[in-house]
Amino acid sequence: MEEKVKIGISSCLLGNPVRWNAGHKLDRFLTNTLGQFVEYVPVCPEVEAGFGIPRESLRLVGDPERPRLVTFKTKTDLTDQMNRWAQKRVRELEKEDLCGFIFKSDSPSSGMIRVKVYSEKGMPRKIGVGMFARAFMEHFPRIPVEDDGRLHDPAIRENYIERIFTLRRWRDVADNPPKMGKLVDFHTRNKLLLLSHSQKHYRLMGQLVANAQKMPLKELYDQYEQELLAALALKTTLRKNNNVLQHLMGYFKKQLTSDEKQELLEVFGQYNREYVPLLVPLTLINHYVRKYDQPYLKTQTYLNPHPLELKLRTSV
Repeated sequence: MEEKVKIGISSCLLGNPVRWNAGHKLDRFLTNTLGQFVEYVPVCPEVEAGFGIPRESLRLVGDPERPRLVTFKTKTDLTDQMNRWAQKRVRELEKEDLCGFIFKSDSPSSGMIRVKVYSEKGMPRKIGVGMFARAFMEHFPRIPVEDDGRLHDPAIRENYIERIFTLRRWRDVADNPPKMGKLVDFHTRNKLLLLSHSQKHYRLMGQLVANAQKMPLKELYDQYEQELLAALALKTTLRKNNNVLQHLMGYFKKQLTSDEKQELLEVFGQYNREYVPLLVPLTLINHYVRKYDQPYLKTQTYLNPHPLELKLRTSV
């Protein structure tokens, strides 16, 4: 990519001392590893909304769909102040060309899911969404979002990173004057990536491109983006990846020796039995792509969807 992927992030995750107690929640994977390949736009809702550092801790109270933001001890209602700031801030973020956002889990302002919401009697239920996180997701429904807690799960981490990198590649196509050739080229390069997420979307998007002349190009681009992001939001599975591996092997039918075919099948079997991670069969496939100079597969994003330094596709 010509430029780094731009990501919004809760400021405390970068080590900034902005929490209610003047502390932080530094995440070294986000700063030291992913941070090599992305440009962060830090946001701290509570500081930017004017609540100060340090400050009284906050909680969500009342209706989980539209809760109030209230200070813990003095019961001061800060809902309107936060809402006014949040609506202003999401409009400002339109200029940043964000391809994702990483929220601080459990935060009454930034939590993406399962934030505690207290009843009037003081009983908590983990069913809420932080006030700024809700405003962001409503304003940018297509931008991939996650929280720091969920990103500790290897499958969720890989899925999220794949989504933000793919969205950046798509933006590089879509942000220029729309041309049918560019859309066809992008779709061709990402066919196997789509297949690894959803056969349904793989077929639907293929039909969309094949029947492109039936709608205005701008409308086609918009619909394609919608389906692209919907497809990538569906996680890959062992079964889905095995289907793609079989497709990949099919491109070498006339070139592989009997020993090479047997080796591939053995490695596929090891992956299916969860003895080795996906990286192992893909490394062998990439070897054959180079050895036999397979031009179509050289262009497939599925084989290299994100930087190797992120150490994804390594979990069994």
